[in-house]
Amino acid sequence: MMASSQLLSHHLYPSHHHGFKPQKLSKSGPCYFRPNATFKGSPNHRIKASGSTSGRKQLEIVYDPDGRINKLADEVDKNADLSRLSLFSPCKVNVFLRITGKREDGFHELASLFHVISLGDTIKFSLSPTKARDRLSTNVPGVPLDDRNLIIKALNLYRKKTGTDNFFWIHLDKKVPTGAGLGGGSSNAATALWAANQFSGCLATEKELQEWAGEIGSDVPFFFSNGAAFCTGRGEVVQDIPNPLPSDLPMVLIKPQEACSTAEVYKRLRLDQTSLVDPLILLREITQNGISQDVCINDLEPPAFEVLPSLKKLKKRVLAASRGEYNAVFMSGSGSTIVGVGSPEPPSFVYDDDDYKDVFISGTMPIISSRGLLCHPSRETVVYRTQFLDIF
Repeated sequence: MMASSQLLSHHLYPSHHHGFKPQKLSKSGPCYFRPNATFKGSPNHRIKASGSTSGRKQLEIVYDPDGRINKLADEVDKNADLSRLSLFSPCKVNVFLRITGKREDGFHELASLFHVISLGDTIKFSLSPTKARDRLSTNVPGVPLDDRNLIIKALNLYRKKTGTDNFFWIHLDKKVPTGAGLGGGSSNAATALWAANQFSGCLATEKELQEWAGEIGSDVPFFFSNGAAFCTGRGEVVQDIPNPLPSDLPMVLIKPQEACSTAEVYKRLRLDQTSLVDPLILLREITQNGISQDVCINDLEPPAFEVLPSLKKLKKRVLAASRGEYNAVFMSGSGSTIVGVGSPEPPSFVYDDDDYKDVFISGTMPIISSRGLLCHPSRETVVYRTQFLDIF
C-alpha cells in the first residue's frame, strides 16, 4: 500500500527554490496550480483573462508574492480552459541505498532515503489539435522521442487507465544528465502523468497516479511524495519523511561522461558483500543527527565501481581533496553521479585536471513540496498562458 503523504506539516524550498502550494485550475476536479511563497525581487503581479478573435479564452497567470491573486484566480478559472502547461521536473539523490534481498520476480528489495533536489528539467505540454499522437522534442541529442521515452509511456498509461483521448506536443528542456542515478527520467514520467491529469480535469486522484506510476518504473511513484521518502520494495513503496535534511544544505553533483548501466550494476551485485546495517538505523541517525559519511551507505557502489573503475577513483579523489569541506561523499542510485554534501563547489582538481574537463558539475540543494507532487510551474518562467495554439 502506498503511504499517505500527510506527514509533512510545513515545507519551504531553500533560497530561490521556494515553497509551493498549487491552486486549482479546473472546476471538474481537485486541480491545483498556484505558488504560495515569496519570490525574491518579484514585482507586483497580475492575472487576467481576455477574449481572442476566435472567441476562445486566454488566461495569464503571474506569480503574486503576497497571495492577493488567490481570489481573482478562482474567478478566472471558471471561464478559462487549460491548453498549455510548463512544469519543473526535479531529480533526486539517494542519501543511503541498502539492498536487502532478491525478490521472486527478479527485482531486488531495497531500502533507501530518496530526496528531491533543486536540479531539474522543464517540460512544456500543449494540447495537440489533431488528437492523433504525441509529439516530443528535446534540446538534448540522443534522447528517444518515441514510446521508449518515459514521458510517452506515462501519457499512454494515463489514456489507458482513464479512457481519455488527449494527445500532446511536449518539449523537454533537459538539464538532468542521463545515466546519472538521479532519476531524471522517472521524474519526467511522474510530471507527465500529473500534467495529463490536469488537462483531463483531474479524473484521477494523486494516490491513483502514484499507484499507476509503479507500472512505468520503480522510482516513479516517489515523485508523488513530498520530496523526502523512505522507499522500500522495488522502490515503489513510499513513506514520506518530514524534513530529514535542512533546506539550506548545499550539495555538489559531479558526473563523468560515462554512464553506469543499471542492469550491469545489479548483475555484478553480490548480496553477501552488502552492508549489514539496518536501514531504519540509518534513517533515524540522519533525521536526528544529520548527514555523515558513515550513514551514506550505497550497496551499489562496489558493483558500479567494477563497471566503471574511474568512478571509484573520482570518489576517492573527492574525499581526499575535501579536507573536511564535505559532510559526506557518496554515489547516487546506480551511478554515475558522485554527491558531495556540505558545499556547492567541487574540489579544485575537477577544474584543473584534464581527465575531468568533460564532467557534469552542478551545485544543488534539497527541496520539499507542501503537497504530494514535486513538479510545479517552472521557476524559470513567471508567466504562464493557457491558450489554443496552432504551433508549439
